[in-house]
Amino acid sequence: MTFTTARDRVLVSTEWLAKHLDDPAVRILDLRYYFDGRDGREEYARGHIPGALHVDWVAELSDPDHPVEYMMPPAAQVAAVMSRLGVGDETRIVAYDDEGGHYASRLFLILARYGKQEQMRILDGGWTRWVAEGRPVTAAPTPAPAPATFTIDPDAERPEIIATLDEVRAAQERGDAVILDVRRLTEYTGEEVRARHGGRIPGAVHMFWQENLHWDGDRTFIPVERIRARHEARGLSPDTPIITYCQGAVRAAHAALSLWMSGYRNVRVYDGSWAEWGNRDDVPIATGPATEG
Repeated sequence: MTFTTARDRVLVSTEWLAKHLDDPAVRILDLRYYFDGRDGREEYARGHIPGALHVDWVAELSDPDHPVEYMMPPAAQVAAVMSRLGVGDETRIVAYDDEGGHYASRLFLILARYGKQEQMRILDGGWTRWVAEGRPVTAAPTPAPAPATFTIDPDAERPEIIATLDEVRAAQERGDAVILDVRRLTEYTGEEVRARHGGRIPGAVHMFWQENLHWDGDRTFIPVERIRARHEARGLSPDTPIITYCQGAVRAAHAALSLWMSGYRNVRVYDGSWAEWGNRDDVPIATGPATEG
């Protein structure tokens, strides 16, 4: 499996978007979401980038029929959501959130899985940088657009960028891929439990996803050279087979995207992540400080 993408084919700057706010070929999507009790739609209603439409990735871009939470939606669901948002085959999507592209990266992963990633860009720094720079915001809801035609070509799909539980378990048993846990350290050790079991996939290497961002600053991505350097320091070369995971394959999508932009060619995302693995009783689990990897 080989998949990489250049940084300028993933990110756009706040300056670029400010110049394209009135471009009818651009659809801005607000993907703010929270697990702390806040409501993304309420935050959107308080203020958003002019012309943006809010998208609830859990309700609209997760598979409602899958027994595991947050799993990637089928192609027909993706096409229907994009159509409702007025995204056609020629539309440029610019997505943002307020966590450095956290949830926008999940949308990128979904579109990449279905061969449509070239239509999408992530606003580097997102809402955080946009507001810090004093760029225009509005509380006025964006009128619903006319439905558009969004087609997914089965021949362009890339299912190989997604890993299943069986594939992760096989890789874990063989030791022929680095399984990268990008959650908080407390989740990795098992101190913080967000499923039936706490802990990690045995042998997983911990590398926190936020360290690919200027998290305490404007939440833009750090330079690709620094992303490569932090991973190479852990023995991960651009040719190393890597599988990223977190709780619901959102932080894992961000970590994979950071690697893809940095020249890593063999990176997959475990879509079930800990929401699947941590709720099973028939898979191995490690807890406590890492002694492996």
